[in-house]
Amino acid sequence: MPRLAIVTVASIFLTASAVPAADPPRVVRENIEWLDVWVPGNAVKDQPRVLLIGDSITRGYYKTVEDKLKGKAVVCRLATSKSLGDPGLLDEVKLVLGQAKFDVVHFNNGMHGWGYTEGEYVKAIPDLVATIRKGAPGAKLVWASTTPVRVNGKIEQLDPKTDRVKARNKSAAEVMGKEKIPTNDLFALVVEKPELFSNDGVHLNAKGSAAMGEQVAAELQKALGGSK
Repeated sequence: MPRLAIVTVASIFLTASAVPAADPPRVVRENIEWLDVWVPGNAVKDQPRVLLIGDSITRGYYKTVEDKLKGKAVVCRLATSKSLGDPGLLDEVKLVLGQAKFDVVHFNNGMHGWGYTEGEYVKAIPDLVATIRKGAPGAKLVWASTTPVRVNGKIEQLDPKTDRVKARNKSAAEVMGKEKIPTNDLFALVVEKPELFSNDGVHLNAKGSAAMGEQVAAELQKALGGSK
């Protein structure tokens, strides 16, 4: 190889080596992290499949959705404490999407990860959308807004964390608008109804979970009835 070519190659190598590697994402974990995956009906071949992605709120309304769609769709769930901003969330979503073909994915994230800034939260939303679309090509997507938080033991009062929930919902709505993904507004469904909350102010009681499950099931039926 001519000397000039060798020098050129060496220069390119040194220049590339001098470029600093991108900083790894900041990972904020809760004291206890958990993951709940439920994928039933693997022998069912004549019904569409739905995946609910969310947290313990999603886990609470899952049974109602499953009952409402019985005989119409197989309903699966991925409930997790991982938050947008945490690469572990995307790993979990990839894991579940690899288990089966899904026709509709109804997803939410926003109740956990308070250690992340709102900027970090919104920056991570497109990555979640891209991960779902890659893992479930052709599936209809529906985003669910995050529900409000009420004061522990005084559920007639909204907790200050609800302001952060509102900010996250606004950021997510902007992204979903650009991505042409419809929003199922669960926040609006319960924000004026403290009687639907359990005493901890975060979770819904049986009546509240049923109300949300009915609205989720209705949104899923619309998605399943439309063209892909």
